This record gives sequence, C-alpha cells and structure tokens, in this order.
Amino acid sequence: MDIREITPAYSVTEQIMPGDVPAIAAAGFSTVICNRPDGEVPPALQAAALRSAVEAAGLAFHELPLTHQTMTPENTSHQFELVANAGGKVLAYCASGTRCTVIWALSQAGIRPVDEILSTAAGAGYALDGLRPTLEAMAQQG
Repeated sequence: MDIREITPAYSVTEQIMPGDVPAIAAAGFSTVICNRPDGEVPPALQAAALRSAVEAAGLAFHELPLTHQTMTPENTSHQFELVANAGGKVLAYCASGTRCTVIWALSQAGIRPVDEILSTAAGAGYALDGLRPTLEAMAQQG
C-alpha cells in the first residue's frame, strides 16, 4: 500500500486489501472512501468486503465509485462533502490513486489556484497537466 498525502486531511492510495486496514487505522485515518467500482475487482476486494474490515476497525467507510462517465459535478461535490465532514484524515482509494486525485483536483477548482492544484497533485506523484483546461474553465465558472 502506497499512501500519498495530497493535503493533511486527504490522502490517496491504490486498491486496499482487508489486511491493510490495521495500518490505515494506525496511520490516523478516520474515514476511507472507495472510488473504485466493484466491477473492476474480484468479490474479496469489492466495497462490501472492505466496508466490513474498515468498520470493524472503527473507521467510517463511504462508497463513491468513479469512472470517466461518473466524474460529474455532483459526484465531485459529494466527495468534497465527505472529506469536509469526515472529522479526521481521509484515505481515498481506487486502482492507482489517480481517480481519487482527479476528483480532489476538480473539487478544488475555483478554491485554489490551478497551478497550486496541479503542483500539489504532482508532488504526490500524479501528473494531471491534461486537466488544466478543465480546471481553468471550472475556476472561471465558480
């Protein structure tokens, strides 16, 4: 598991395993968000199995499966609200952490400067330069 901090309150990682949950709890996370659709993984790694492990460790678990088609303004707002209301550090996961970083970047358009959003993502190892036009357009609308 390769946890990458985007902000002090929000980190991302690749697909987690039930056995990773004790380390996630020990790292001080209060909430886990699954951004990976169940159709991408076998049953042992689907949201229901991970929800059981995460909740058994006393952490909150939320599902917001994302694809290119579901990376909507509504889902972006929902993810932003989940993070804002978590009451502690949030760990979001998908296949590689990229989708979790993209949705964070989209949620920050109009809040943070675009250069800051892109440099923050790059600092965590996610090159999102292709999102610049989208982020700039969103910032102008917001």
